[in-house]
Amino acid sequence: MSEFFKDGLARNYVAGDWVDGDEGARISVEDPGLETPVGDCALAGEASLAKALEGARKSFERGDLADMAPAALSRLMQRVANEIRAIADEGAELLCRESGKTLSAAGEEFEEAAQYFEYYGGVADKIEGKSIPLGPDYADYTVYEPFGVSAQIVPWNFPVSIAARSLAPSMAAGNSTIIKSPELDPMALAMLGVALERAEVPKGAVSILNGIGGDLGARLVASSEIDQIVFTGSVPTGQAILRAAADTVTPSLMELGGKSAAVVFEDANLDTVISSLQSGIFYNAGQVCSAMARVLVHRSIYDEAVARAAEMANGLSIGHGLDNPDHTPVASALQLDRVEELTSSAHQDGARIAAGGARLERTGHFMAPTILADVAPISRVAQEEIFGPVTCFTPFDTEAEAIAIANGTEFGLVAGIFTRDLARSHRVARKLRAGQVFVNEWFAGGISTPFGGVGKSGFGREKGLEALFNYVRTKNIAISLKE
Repeated sequence: MSEFFKDGLARNYVAGDWVDGDEGARISVEDPGLETPVGDCALAGEASLAKALEGARKSFERGDLADMAPAALSRLMQRVANEIRAIADEGAELLCRESGKTLSAAGEEFEEAAQYFEYYGGVADKIEGKSIPLGPDYADYTVYEPFGVSAQIVPWNFPVSIAARSLAPSMAAGNSTIIKSPELDPMALAMLGVALERAEVPKGAVSILNGIGGDLGARLVASSEIDQIVFTGSVPTGQAILRAAADTVTPSLMELGGKSAAVVFEDANLDTVISSLQSGIFYNAGQVCSAMARVLVHRSIYDEAVARAAEMANGLSIGHGLDNPDHTPVASALQLDRVEELTSSAHQDGARIAAGGARLERTGHFMAPTILADVAPISRVAQEEIFGPVTCFTPFDTEAEAIAIANGTEFGLVAGIFTRDLARSHRVARKLRAGQVFVNEWFAGGISTPFGGVGKSGFGREKGLEALFNYVRTKNIAISLKE
């Protein structure tokens, strides 16, 4: 397959070329379900970064994307989408093995990546300015211009789809892009370079670099060649990037953590709640920033809801992602340690373990699907992002109390409401502190719906038409027509 994989090494895609690690450096990638090696990936250093930066700047100055006829750019992005689908089967198996997620979920991730290029390719020729009336002596209008070189740091939970989520609007806006992949599972993301190469994306317009986050990532965002920073990941890392961005006054887009709450009212359909809970907290082993991490249930149905949730959790099939079970391992031993430690703290704070509560004694980094009941809203497990297959149940008595608990963290990514009362769903949705609110279905929405947070969940929006305007800046042109 192209020059992506050579001599047992997955290589970096740098300014249109496939490149080995600097001075032969490489990183071993582990299968978290088997604790065995998947393969090695080239490790980028200063030389690779310099090549990517130079290529990106030259591509932008040539106008490879920015000056391309919009209709031609749209067709280019449609070709990328087609090429992503062409590598999806092979890429999905690789992503399944290196990330631990199910094979079907990995396939869905490649399909979603293709859909991002279709969606933003469809609007690449529709980025329109406006005319501003200043009277007969003036012509005044706005145009949208790309930033230049966009640095994008991608997390390990959905590396392929999140990379496409940012890369596609960046390309549609005319930017050059450098992607820093996660070291836990960089190989399938590197395969995106194959699709870009086959689609004949101009050399230098996109680079994909694998490197140790605190090293390569820090040097990337601190570079004076970077005109925009896009980051998805943890709050501490995001804060460090923002400090670096402050030194260079670089515009940034941040999608950080979450501790999202679902508010379940007494008239809710519990079948719908339990179905949403299974996908909302156990999909991808709970390693989802918008996971259904807290479940606030009206006291009148609280005991039944907890019992049904525990029954569902205890009935999930568990196994390696290639077998498409209900529940898969977390991404690493370090992640498993953190999830188990936070779960133990909940028990110490008085929470009741209704299901799971500990790692599974088997090969692989498996945490049992866990339901914690009677969780105090101010406890550590209710305030900190666990990023694992653990959710917290808390009872409430009044609507006002439920809203206060839901809004009672530093995060504000998504929230959910389960009720048959349409008026109440509108009323409560307006009061919840979140960038997106789901009603009667967790993860409702899609590529066309804006996504992003408030508070420590970040700022700016990805997905939808709104995201496109995070990748351009407005220029106003005012012309005097007086003699």
